[in-house]
Amino acid sequence: MPVDAEKEITKLWRAMHSAQNEIGKTYYRWRQVAVEFAGEGVKPLDVALRAAEVFGRDIGKSILPRMNWLKGEQGFMMILGKTLAGLWINDGGSATLEKGESEGEILIKCSRDPWPSWAKEFGVPMEEVALSRERMYQAILEDVSVFMNIPLKIEMQKAIARGQGETVMRLYKAQ
Repeated sequence: MPVDAEKEITKLWRAMHSAQNEIGKTYYRWRQVAVEFAGEGVKPLDVALRAAEVFGRDIGKSILPRMNWLKGEQGFMMILGKTLAGLWINDGGSATLEKGESEGEILIKCSRDPWPSWAKEFGVPMEEVALSRERMYQAILEDVSVFMNIPLKIEMQKAIARGQGETVMRLYKAQ
């Protein structure tokens, strides 16, 4: 029986988008449960930032095997930047890299991010979305910095969740 490649690709594409959508919504379902269990005195933002930290540390450990200095410092920074941009892409977003103004500086630009839409469905403030993403990326860099013996920093300069049209994160080597 012949295979209709276009039909199969479309089927896989739809399945991937469904999985991405379910992953984002599942995060916010778990967030809601965690906030409810934490009790009245706990701020939802504190719960979200702690979750971002846990996610980030786990992701940081998982990317360590792909990190190396074979292409020098700039090559390392590009590999790391591509890995971080890939997190958005895996979630269904659109992200690219640009070299920054100084040596060893990379700008990660995300022009489409599904997280604000999912957060909106669950009544989560957009500022929490931006702060959580930034905290997760900071936590990713903690183990990478130690393992590679290079002080790395990342800061959010713009955020879709703040209504700024795109998210821009500056990845750089701290002095």
